[in-house]
Amino acid sequence: MDKTHYLSVNRFTDIEKYSQIEEEYKEPEEEKFVEKEHLRSWLTDPQARDQFVLYRGDDVSIFWNRKTEPPEEEHKRVYWTETYVQWSPLGTYLATFHRQGIALWGGPSWNKIIRFVHPGVKLIDFSPNERFLVTWSNEPITLGTNGGLGTPFGHEDEGNQIIIWDVLTGNLLRSFPSSTSTDGTPNKITWPMFKWSPFDKYFARVTPGQQISVYETPSMVLVDKKSIKIEGVEDFEWAPASDKEKHNSGDKKNKEKLLSYWTPEIDNQPARVTLLNIPSKEIIRTRNLVNVKDCKMHWQSNGDFLCVKIDRHTKTKKSTFANLEIFRVREKDIPVEVIEVKDRVIAFAWEPKGERFAIITTNDPSYGQPTQGGVTLRTNVSFYCLEKPKPGKGGGTANFKLIKTLEKKTANAIYWSPRGRHVILATLRSTTVFDLEFWDLDFDTIGDQKEGSKNDSSASIQLMSTQEHYGVTDIEWDPTGRYVITSASVWRHSMENGYTLWDFKGAQLQKQLLDNFKQLLWRPRPKSLLSDDDKKTIRKNLREYSKTFEAEDALAQTSVSKELLAHRRRLIDEWNAWRKRVEKDLAEERERAGVPVISRKDDDNVEIIEEWIEEVVDEIEEIVED
Repeated sequence: MDKTHYLSVNRFTDIEKYSQIEEEYKEPEEEKFVEKEHLRSWLTDPQARDQFVLYRGDDVSIFWNRKTEPPEEEHKRVYWTETYVQWSPLGTYLATFHRQGIALWGGPSWNKIIRFVHPGVKLIDFSPNERFLVTWSNEPITLGTNGGLGTPFGHEDEGNQIIIWDVLTGNLLRSFPSSTSTDGTPNKITWPMFKWSPFDKYFARVTPGQQISVYETPSMVLVDKKSIKIEGVEDFEWAPASDKEKHNSGDKKNKEKLLSYWTPEIDNQPARVTLLNIPSKEIIRTRNLVNVKDCKMHWQSNGDFLCVKIDRHTKTKKSTFANLEIFRVREKDIPVEVIEVKDRVIAFAWEPKGERFAIITTNDPSYGQPTQGGVTLRTNVSFYCLEKPKPGKGGGTANFKLIKTLEKKTANAIYWSPRGRHVILATLRSTTVFDLEFWDLDFDTIGDQKEGSKNDSSASIQLMSTQEHYGVTDIEWDPTGRYVITSASVWRHSMENGYTLWDFKGAQLQKQLLDNFKQLLWRPRPKSLLSDDDKKTIRKNLREYSKTFEAEDALAQTSVSKELLAHRRRLIDEWNAWRKRVEKDLAEERERAGVPVISRKDDDNVEIIEEWIEEVVDEIEEIVED
């Protein structure tokens, strides 16, 4: 067959199925329309609260966050999942894992939305817009003696381990085998195995040392029907969409997607970082590198910058150091800035939607040693920002500038707030140190600055709080960047399992010690529907909104005492009702026994006590001048 002709076939099972159709026509029953629940109903909460899922023992619960008060339980089920739970990227679905596959739940009633049959499923990954779902099982698909009847699998799926599903219809779109090396041995599993471009248009995976395979949706076929052969390719990353691209996601002109990949040194060829457009496969930038041991690519959240962290070795290969090479993707010819780092870089993180980044470095000789275990390393934390040229001096080039280095720390992980500005420096996987440092990179120091330090950008970086969470294993910011949860999971250890809720300044709001605590995840929020102009208007009138929020917070604080008072009144009413009933029974018994009833209507013996309770609602002090 050629490109202009297609061969269509039917399975024998289909022929048997249609040959057994009854000759007499029976009109199908008309199904009544059942309105589906709104899958984003949680966003209509009057108090704009966020939800989180908590997995403890065999119980999975959905809670509303209530700041300093215990969380409000929204829904709870026992044996809801068999291994763990996972939110979809926009928070629409909650995925639960079962022996026979994956189930998605949502809506106000938390009913099952759809089910995907994949026996032994272990890992899943959603596309960015929740249109597709990727599942992986370590058990290859088998059809059994019945040829796969009653399952979504066909003969073309047999032996495969990866499946891509349509989330809306539940249809199996395509299955894939696990990747193998050149000698046919299975490669080590790295997840996600397929990486998605923005807007779910393309997905791709790398076969290390050989090729990058880019597929197009919804057809699920290779772009140009062939993989991109790249000798020695190690890894790749898609560039995130810019804010402009996100607003114009439906524009057909916005077709090209950018990805970056790197190849190591091969024979006499240097290592190389390449930027490639898809689907045209046009190379728009390459960068040659020498003495490369390893590379890690970090895209800024808007796709404006690509930072390649390069671990280099000296010519003698006895020591290792690092370079940061930053590609300015939005500028003409994509210039590259090189930042030399003397020590090993163990962590890197861009500020979300910002032009700053943080790195953690160490020169501790025990780093990377097999015997390191839970040994706490001595580290330094450095913050960099893009220093733009001053106007009126012939322009110039903006360069990344070191603004502050924090020395002699133990932090080994960086957690930026999803809104930027605030960052947590944490010490994880240590057996002795569990420090949490809450930093503000835009602290208002105008009133505290001394003369000569007003232009010092490092003065705005302030430590707000230093805390400790014994045995901390996980850190989760909420979608708004107002709260953060640190937790200690029984999956890592059994010491003081539970979680602690903090605000962005590092103030502890509540602490919950929970036996057999396993997992806690904030529910993600979809992209805001407000335009940029709407957001500017809100920021402009933020002080007016703040008054309303402060009043609501004050009301929430007093609501606790109101609930307590209502409880006490209810107890008093119950006591008075019981006493009245007993007095009535006692009077009837006295009357039957002929004993005079005690009268309490003697006004001379009545003592009236009045109690005044004053509550200061507000207090204002004014100075009156004569």
